[in-house]
Amino acid sequence: MSTRLSLAGLRSVGTTLARSWRIEVFGEEHVHRLRERGVPVLFAVWHQQLLPPLWHRRGEGIALLVSGHRDGRRLGAAAHAWGYDVVFGSSTRGGVCGLKSIVRLLRDGVDVGFAPDGPRGPARVAKDGVLLAARRGGAAIVPVAARPAASWSLRSWDAFQIPRPFTSVRLVYGEPLEIAGAAPVERSRLLRALERAEAEAQCSV
Repeated sequence: MSTRLSLAGLRSVGTTLARSWRIEVFGEEHVHRLRERGVPVLFAVWHQQLLPPLWHRRGEGIALLVSGHRDGRRLGAAAHAWGYDVVFGSSTRGGVCGLKSIVRLLRDGVDVGFAPDGPRGPARVAKDGVLLAARRGGAAIVPVAARPAASWSLRSWDAFQIPRPFTSVRLVYGEPLEIAGAAPVERSRLLRALERAEAEAQCSV
C-alpha cells in the first residue's frame, strides 16, 4: 500500500474505518490509577502501532508530539480531528521546541502520546527524548502495544499498520515506569516494558 495515499486518506476515511474495529483493552487500570494520583501519563507506543491507541483515547485532550515533515502533518491532521492537541516537532534533531512544549504540558498535568522511535526511525529503537520528557515533566511512562488480527502495512520505515475494516485489535497498557536512572538503564527498562506489552497483545489475536 502506498504511504502517500494511505496517510493522506487517514483524515477523510480514518474515522469510518476505526469505528468498525473491535478493540479489546487490557491494563487500562494503570492509567486510571495514575490519573487518580494526579501523575501525568506519557503513553509510549512504537510508531508502527500508533493508530489503534490514537482512536481508543480520542477526545481526551491528550497532547501528541508529531513530526513536522509531510507525512507527520497528515497524521497530525487525523489526530487533531480525533481531539488531540498536536505539537509539531521531534524528540531529536530540530525538535528542541517540540520537546520543551511537551515538558510544559506534562508539568501542567496534560497527558501526552509519544512514539519513542519516531519520527523517522530506526524502527523500535527508543531515543532519549521520551525519557527526558518523562523525567523533566514528572510523568510516568505507560508502555502501549496494539495488535490487529488483520492489517495493511505501509511501505514506510516503520511498516506503519492500518487495521483492516471490522478486524479485532488487542490493545495493551503495560505497568507504568517512573524514570529516575541513567539514560542507558532507563532505555533498557522501556524496551523490556514495550516487549512485555507486545507479548501480551499477541496472546489471543
